[in-house]
Amino acid sequence: MKIGLYFGSFNPIHIGHLVIANHIAEFSDLDQVWFVVTPHNPFKKKSSLLDNYQRLEMVYRATKDYTKLKPSDIEFNLPQPNYTINTLVHLQEKYPEHEFALIMGEDNLKSFHKWKNYELILENHHIYVYPRISESKIETQFDGHKKIHVIDAPIMQISSTFIRNAIKEGKNIQPLLPENVWEYLDEMNFYK
Repeated sequence: MKIGLYFGSFNPIHIGHLVIANHIAEFSDLDQVWFVVTPHNPFKKKSSLLDNYQRLEMVYRATKDYTKLKPSDIEFNLPQPNYTINTLVHLQEKYPEHEFALIMGEDNLKSFHKWKNYELILENHHIYVYPRISESKIETQFDGHKKIHVIDAPIMQISSTFIRNAIKEGKNIQPLLPENVWEYLDEMNFYK
C-alpha cells in the first residue's frame, strides 16, 4: 500500500487539512493519507500546543468517517525533537509491506534543503506537494525532480493559528472545523 504522511501539530485540525488530505487521497496514486500528529516540531515553540493525545483525539474525530484518512501517533514514542528521517526509518521497519511518501505544502519544500538528511529522504521516498500562496519560488534544485509531485489541490488559506486566535477573541469559527472537532473544542474550552 502507498501511504502519504501528512505531518503536523494539528493544533487544531481544521477543514483545510481535511480538504487537502482527502484531495490527495482521491486524486493521486496514494492509497491512504496518515495524519502524523507531531509532538514537537523542532521549528515551533512548544508552549502553545495542546496535549499530544488531545490533538490526536481531534484528528481521530475529524477523520473517522473517511476510509482513506487515518490518525497516527507514531511519533509519540520516538525521541524528541522529532526529525522526519527518523520517523520514516521507524515506519519502514515497522511496516515493511507499505511504501511511505511525504505530503507537504509548497512553503515547506522551499526549506526542505535545511531538513536533517533531506537527500536520504528524497532518495527513498516520493514527496507530494500541495500549493500555497507565496511570494518566493521553489528551490531550483527540486524543480522537475522525479520524486517530487506537485498536486493540483485546492489552495486553503486557513491556519490553526488564525483559529486559535479567533477562539481566544470569542469569534464563531465553527464553519472552519469539522463539526465533531468543534464540539470537542467547545466542550473542553480549548484555546479560550
